Amino acid sequence: MSSDMKEIPVEVWPPERPGESFNVSRTLAWLLDDLIPIPGTNFRVGLDPIIGLIPGIGDGSTTLASSILLIHGLRDGVPRIVLVRMILNMLINALGGAVPGVGDVFSAWFKSNIRNYALLQKHSGSGRRSTRGDWIFVGILLGGVFAIGLAVSILVAMTLVKFLSWLFGG
Repeated sequence: MSSDMKEIPVEVWPPERPGESFNVSRTLAWLLDDLIPIPGTNFRVGLDPIIGLIPGIGDGSTTLASSILLIHGLRDGVPRIVLVRMILNMLINALGGAVPGVGDVFSAWFKSNIRNYALLQKHSGSGRRSTRGDWIFVGILLGGVFAIGLAVSILVAMTLVKFLSWLFGG
């Protein structure tokens, strides 16, 4: 290697400008939980329960999208216990949403992304910087939440296929 070669730093997630994570987080929470107003009511539904209708991949994919709020929480110095609360909200939504039909109604009511955005707003900028340990902590928890959501989605899809096979005599 020659001495004139320089190392180029590579970031998987681009650096944020001040206030940018709140704009992205607010937009994501709105898309997933509050996008579509229900006529004649004050209730709104987002893409989370709609995508959740897709057997096998719906709840897992929306849980993965929800993890962006968690990453913003980590970047903004949200305390670990609040990150755990955010993960629990995601897990409750994924597990509740995995129940066919009823789960999607639950997901529309529970609105985990709006809850997590509120936690992000309340606890952001608590004064401490994210450490490597924070990233490892959240990465492990995110992996676990995603694995559980995926396993539940696959289990529900397999059960649905077996039920339809039994129903139609196949």
